[in-house]
Amino acid sequence: MAEPMRPILLWDVMGTLVRDPFFEEMPAFFGLSFEELLAVKHPSAWVEFERAERSEKDFLNSFFADGREFDREGFVRLVRASYEWLPGLEALLAELQRAGCRMHAFSNYPVWYRLIEERLRLSRFLDWTFVSCLTGLRKPDSAAYAQALGALGVSGEHCVFIDDRVDNCEAAREHQIHSVVFEGVEHLRASLRGAGVL
Repeated sequence: MAEPMRPILLWDVMGTLVRDPFFEEMPAFFGLSFEELLAVKHPSAWVEFERAERSEKDFLNSFFADGREFDREGFVRLVRASYEWLPGLEALLAELQRAGCRMHAFSNYPVWYRLIEERLRLSRFLDWTFVSCLTGLRKPDSAAYAQALGALGVSGEHCVFIDDRVDNCEAAREHQIHSVVFEGVEHLRASLRGAGVL
């Protein structure tokens, strides 16, 4: 008798696998608090950058709503240098890979995912398949989940989705995808055991 199909893992990247510099390093670069940065950044440029509706150059030129100047090259260097694995996640992905799990990134992020890859080499463990700058779709838009399932050729019941945002997980459940809100590696391990992944 054939073994049951092992679930396909869909991973959010920022705040789930990799530390997000948006909350600390980016504001500090400008000498601002996180709240102050939110108040002065362009209201839609980042989301448009994530959907590849803006180039990196256009995004950086539009970063601040008032168009103020800043060291763009230094900013990108800081962002790249800030990418780090969250504790325990690199080892967990290696364990899942050894167990034969198929894994894909399912993440809202711009072309800077390539900087993450250069620094941390996530492709050792997963494919950068469903990144918003490649698909043009962002979570929690229902179309993003439908597109991922269609590309994989599976129904939601065959996938497990891990994300640090509750709204993204709730949207995944509407597609019958088993979803885990990331709250640290030990909680995640327990959830993956419960889902039959580990």
